[in-house]
Amino acid sequence: MTTRRRLQDIYDRLFEHFGPQRWWPAESAFEVMVGAVLTQNTNWRNVTVAIDRLREGDFLRFERLAALAEAELAEMIRPSGYFNVKARRLLNLLRMIGELYDGEPERMLTDEIETARARLLAVTGIGEETADSILLYAGNQPVFVVDAYTYRICSRHQLIDEECDYRRLQEVFMDNLPRDAALFNEYHALLVMAGKHYCKKKTPLCERCPLWEV
Repeated sequence: MTTRRRLQDIYDRLFEHFGPQRWWPAESAFEVMVGAVLTQNTNWRNVTVAIDRLREGDFLRFERLAALAEAELAEMIRPSGYFNVKARRLLNLLRMIGELYDGEPERMLTDEIETARARLLAVTGIGEETADSILLYAGNQPVFVVDAYTYRICSRHQLIDEECDYRRLQEVFMDNLPRDAALFNEYHALLVMAGKHYCKKKTPLCERCPLWEV
């Protein structure tokens, strides 16, 4: 079976099992950008607490958040964990948007994909997964997001070798699927669900998984 066919089969099975995931849960593109940084090295439940605190203070707007001092922002996002580091990373991101896009996040999100991606990756604290999450989920750009669940599932199903890096794994999806943001959005979310519920790191539940024998 070709890689293209296998990827489609995996998607079909996961979608039939889990249904539509409707990611990213947010009220605005800017909120998605903030959440993409806050979700680094923590679970989504903690992120929602931090997001709610920012929303209550009306800080989910570029000009309001960018005006905060680092210590103030760190205290507000404390529930997300590693709050001092994440406050610095958020402000680094906002500074880049201020300098290169005149403080208009929408301009970055609609910029040419490779340009926007390169500028995001040049921000200290923004890695490939975070940059691509911002482009896909906030900007609706057709970029496939790769995370630990993607690596684990693809490795166990022998779609990649042990030396496969982020970009090569991303290309497996982007070269074999239609360049469609909605599809990439749903696919990544479904892989996360499969990783959380079945393809676990230490105790995988293979025989219960919808991908069993794929």
